[in-house]
Amino acid sequence: MDKTYFINQSTSLTLIIVISFIFAILGLYHSKKYKGLNNYLTANRNIGLFSLTTSLTASALGAWILFGPASAATWGGVGSIIGYSLGTAFPMFFLIFLGKKIRKEFPKGSSLVEFMRKKFGKSLFKLILLMTIFYMFIFLCAEVTAVAVLINYISGTELWITALIVLISTLAYTLYGGLKASIFTDNIQMIVIGILLLISIIYINSFTSSQFSFDFIKEKNPHLLSSSYLPSYTAGLTFFIAVAATNLFHQGNWQRVYAAKNFETLKKSLIISFFIIIPIVFYMGFTGMVAFSIDSTIRPDLGFFSLLLKEQTSLLALVVIILGLALTISTVDTLINAISSLIVVDGKATFNFNNKTDYLKFSKYVIIFLSLIAFIVASKGFDILYLFLLADLFCCAFVLTVFYSFYNKNLNEKTAYASIIVGLIGGFLMFPSPDFSKSLLVGVLIPKELFGAFVSQSLLFLSFVIATFLPLLVFKAKKF
Repeated sequence: MDKTYFINQSTSLTLIIVISFIFAILGLYHSKKYKGLNNYLTANRNIGLFSLTTSLTASALGAWILFGPASAATWGGVGSIIGYSLGTAFPMFFLIFLGKKIRKEFPKGSSLVEFMRKKFGKSLFKLILLMTIFYMFIFLCAEVTAVAVLINYISGTELWITALIVLISTLAYTLYGGLKASIFTDNIQMIVIGILLLISIIYINSFTSSQFSFDFIKEKNPHLLSSSYLPSYTAGLTFFIAVAATNLFHQGNWQRVYAAKNFETLKKSLIISFFIIIPIVFYMGFTGMVAFSIDSTIRPDLGFFSLLLKEQTSLLALVVIILGLALTISTVDTLINAISSLIVVDGKATFNFNNKTDYLKFSKYVIIFLSLIAFIVASKGFDILYLFLLADLFCCAFVLTVFYSFYNKNLNEKTAYASIIVGLIGGFLMFPSPDFSKSLLVGVLIPKELFGAFVSQSLLFLSFVIATFLPLLVFKAKKF
């Protein structure tokens, strides 16, 4: 029996092509006026308040917000979406302080990794660079997969078609125009995202008014709101630590720190973005709790769609496709330019090719290669959540060491290396297996029965906490 879709494939395909190539044409046209390496890497360090705010927000909100928060809310309750919201927004607040420091100490820079190269030796710098690119590549795969799965769910369009169109159109204008093109299209995409999210909020509230409330969730699933529900705390802290740590290593954010025309503009943009991101992510998570309370058999990650598309309205299906494309393309162009910029800026110190090497051209070849892998991953519909969590673990092990070095000039490369390795080993020992039933320490090296229920049920949480905070022991030992 054939599945019934919300709209037909031809309509969906037409919309994907039109929306994707509108953004591509706009990005290419705008970029003609702004050529050169400075525009490619830092948008000539001249971005104003509106453009910087919309770009920071659009880049932070990818297609993952349509799936992740709703899914987390069904088992982690209100704590998980508070953690998700704050974890996504927190780097904006943190970048106010770090951004001021890095712009002052390294005014002609364009990346965090570049700053680390000046601080530490080539060995540790290369490790940080590799981890940063790995994380952003996994993010790229996740975003393209998410939008392909979303459009397949709505119209049955094959995964590879959506992935191919989105990647080609985004590569076309981003590799040509760089950060300037990415920020310009982010402005338009964020306006589209804002309007469509508002439409979805109004529509969902209009037919679930009595159900779309904390009272309804409390009546159906009181544990999701209970202050004594332990997973609410562990999930909230897990998402806060993981999401905040990874976003602090997002080169797209650091490019925008340098792109601001002055620090006052940067500060205001980051504060505004912080307060825009929190309610959006919280709202998406809240839809998951409501959908789960209405029907506990729904797929957790489809909570938002089960509410919005309940009446199988074709018009709303089109809204979801446009929303998904805008969210994805705004994030993908940021990731493409971010990875490219790292190779341009740090390529010479990393690869040590001959002096005639054009690192901008080389970076574009690397990006096309990585995009090809992302296309294969997306077209197969691989679940990359586990890889994403692994990338999160890497970031957690690095985060305190890297940012502690901003304020401690006595932290040398040897101590930094040791702290990161200790964090990684501790995190890996607790990091859960793909089925989340055991870890290397709990269940493999030592029988699971010897650990309490909290440990065996909170492996992901404990792995992130240990990876993040174990490096502190190395700092402390260094003092003595």
